[in-house]
Amino acid sequence: MLARLLAAPSPLHTRRGIDIDFPLLAGCLALLGLGLVMITSASSEVAAAQTGNPLYHMIRHLIYLAIGIGAALATLLVPMALWQRYSGMLLLAAVVLLVLVLLPGIGREVNGAKRWIGLGIFNLQPSELAKLFSVMFIAAYLVRRQTEVREKLTGFIKPMMVLGPIAALLLAEPDFGATVVLVGAAIAMLFLGGVNLLRFIPLATGVLGLGVWVMTSQAYRLERLTNFVDPWADQYGAGYQLSQALIAFGRGEWLGVGLGNSVQKQFYLPEAHTDFVFAVLAEELGMVGALLTVGLFVFVSVRALYIGLWAEKAKQFFSAYVAYGLAFLWIGQVLINIGVNVGLLPTKGLTLPFLSYGGSSLVICCISLALLLRIEWERRTQLGSEDVEFKESDFFEGQAVEEVQHAR
Repeated sequence: MLARLLAAPSPLHTRRGIDIDFPLLAGCLALLGLGLVMITSASSEVAAAQTGNPLYHMIRHLIYLAIGIGAALATLLVPMALWQRYSGMLLLAAVVLLVLVLLPGIGREVNGAKRWIGLGIFNLQPSELAKLFSVMFIAAYLVRRQTEVREKLTGFIKPMMVLGPIAALLLAEPDFGATVVLVGAAIAMLFLGGVNLLRFIPLATGVLGLGVWVMTSQAYRLERLTNFVDPWADQYGAGYQLSQALIAFGRGEWLGVGLGNSVQKQFYLPEAHTDFVFAVLAEELGMVGALLTVGLFVFVSVRALYIGLWAEKAKQFFSAYVAYGLAFLWIGQVLINIGVNVGLLPTKGLTLPFLSYGGSSLVICCISLALLLRIEWERRTQLGSEDVEFKESDFFEGQAVEEVQHAR
C-alpha cells in the first residue's frame, strides 16, 4: 500500500509539480517561523538555568518541527477517502490512548495533570489525537447519516453519546480546555451539517450546567475562576501568573521592548514559552506585533473555513466537514489561549496553535494543515465529487486525476 500511495497522484506529485494552496501554506509557515523565533526568545533564560544551554528548547522545537513536517508530507499522500473509511478505528485508537494515559506507570504527570505518555525524547499527548480523530469521526457520521441528522433527534444525540465518554476521559486527566475546544468544534460541525437550531437549546443548557459543576467541583478550578477576575487581589499567590502576563502586555506598549529583551521571561512569568508565549510576544513586539499575529490566525482560520465551503459546493461533504472541524479547533484554541493571556478567561493549559512549545500540538497542527491542503487539492481536481465517479482504488491506480485532466 505504501508504494501505491507514493505513486498515486497527490498535491506533491502532479504534472505541474507541487500543487497546493499557497495562501494557507504561507500563512501557517509564517506562524511556524514566528513561533520558532518566540520560543527561542521566551525559553532562553529558563533553558540556561535548567540545562546550561539557552537554546535547549529551540533545538527540541526544531526536532518537533521536523517531525511535524514529515508527518504533513505523509498526510498529503493519503486520500481523504481513506481517512473517512478508517475514522471509526482512529477514534477508537484515540480513546485507548486516553485510557492508557490515566493508568499508573504509563501516564506522565506534570503539575498535577496526567496528559502525556512518555516515548523517550517525545511525550505524546493523546488529547491532541482525540480532537483530530473526533473531527474525522463526526464528519464521516454526518455523511453517513445525513438524513437522520437533519430530520431526527437521534441523529443529533448519537454523536453526543460518543463524545460524552471522550469528554469524561479528558476531564479525568484533567484537561478542561481541550474538552471545551472539542465539544465546541463538534457542535459547530453538527450545526453546519444541518441539525435544527432548536435542538441545541437543551444541549446548551446541559453543557452550561455541566460546565458550572466542573468549574466548582475542584478547589483549584474555583480558585482560577475567582482569581482571574481580579488577579491583583492576590498577585503573589493565585493571581501571580496572570498578573505577570498583564505586566508583559503593559511593558510592550505599541512597538514592544525589542526581540529578546523581555523582562517577564526572566523567571517572572511561568510557562513563558508554552501557554503564555503570546504575552512574551506582546512584550517584545508590542501591540502592533500582537495584532499582526492575531491577523495571521484570523486569515488561516477563515481560509480553512472557505476550503470547507468550496469542498461542500463540490459535493465533497466529508472533506468539507473535516475542514470546518479543523478550522473550529484552531479558532477555539486561539480564542481560549489569547483570552487567558489577556485575562478574559481563567488560566488553562491550552497551547497556541503553531506558536507554543509542545511536540504533540505542533505535529497535529502540521497534520491539520496538510489535511486542509489535501482537501483543497482534491476539490480543484474534482476527486470525490459528483462530476467524477470515484472509488478508493482510483487513487491508488492514479486513474481519477488522469481522467479529469484528459477531459479538460
